[in-house]
Amino acid sequence: MGLDKEKADYITSNAFNGIEYVNADFTKQTFSKHVHEGYTIGVIEQGAQRFFRSGANHIAGQDSIILVNADDVHTGESATTEGWRYKAIYPTPDHFEKISQDLLGSASLTPYFRDSVINDKKISSQLRLIFDQIENGASTLLIETLIYSTLLSLSSTYGKSVSLPKYSQTNRSKLSLAKAYLDEYPEHDVSLERLAQLAGCTKFHFVRQFGKTYGISPHAYQVQVRLIKAKQLLKAGSSVVDTAIDCGFHDQSHFSRHFKRALGTTPKQFQQAILYNH
Repeated sequence: MGLDKEKADYITSNAFNGIEYVNADFTKQTFSKHVHEGYTIGVIEQGAQRFFRSGANHIAGQDSIILVNADDVHTGESATTEGWRYKAIYPTPDHFEKISQDLLGSASLTPYFRDSVINDKKISSQLRLIFDQIENGASTLLIETLIYSTLLSLSSTYGKSVSLPKYSQTNRSKLSLAKAYLDEYPEHDVSLERLAQLAGCTKFHFVRQFGKTYGISPHAYQVQVRLIKAKQLLKAGSSVVDTAIDCGFHDQSHFSRHFKRALGTTPKQFQQAILYNH
C-alpha cells in the first residue's frame, strides 16, 4: 500500500436490483461525521481504521468486520501512519426487510447491530467471496445467493435475533419449473427471486430445497447447464469467445476456468480434439 494513495472504486452490482460495493485504499483521507442511507458492512484488508459510531470511538484492525447501521452518524480515518484498505457493501434496510419477509412474513425485522467491530473469520470469508464475485462480474444468481446467506448470518448472529421457520416442503413439480428454466435459458443472468417465484416459495426455502432435491446449489447447476450448452457449441465449431458469451459467462477466462475445473481440459483443447477426431 503506497503512501498518499487515496482511492475509492465503486461498483453497483445488478444483484437485488442494485447493491453498492466499494474497494477503497486511503492514507490521509478523513471522513467527517456523516450518514449513509444503507448499512456499511466491510472488511479491513490492510492497516487499521479509527471511526466514531454510536457515541464512542472504535478501531478496526486487519481482517476485522466493520458494521455501521443505516443512518448511524459516523466518521472515518486511518489508525496507522500507513493508512487502511477495505472493501464493503452497502445493503439498504429494504434488503434486510426482504429477508425478514421471506423468512417470517414480516418486513419489520431490520437488524440493529450493537457491535461496531466484530471478528468472525467465517463471515469475513463470506464477505470476501462476495467482493471477489462482484469484481469478477459473476452471475446475479451467485451474488444474490451469497449476499442473502451472509446478511442472514450477520443479522441472526449480531443483530436482532430471529427464529428461523421450520423447514416446509415445496411441491417438487413447482421446483422443477425453476430447474427447467435454467435448462432452457442457461445464458440468462436470472435472479434468485425469479427462480423462487417459479418454484412458488421464498428465496430462503428455494435455495435449501433445490439443494436438497437435486444435490447441487442453483448457481452450481446453472454453471453445469451452461457447460453442457458450451460443449454443443464448441462441437459445432463456435469460437471459444463466442461460446463464452452465448452461454452467459462473464468473459473467456471465466468460461475457461469453469470448463477446465469440470472437464479437466480447456475449451480450446476440447474443441481441437473433437474436430480433429471428427
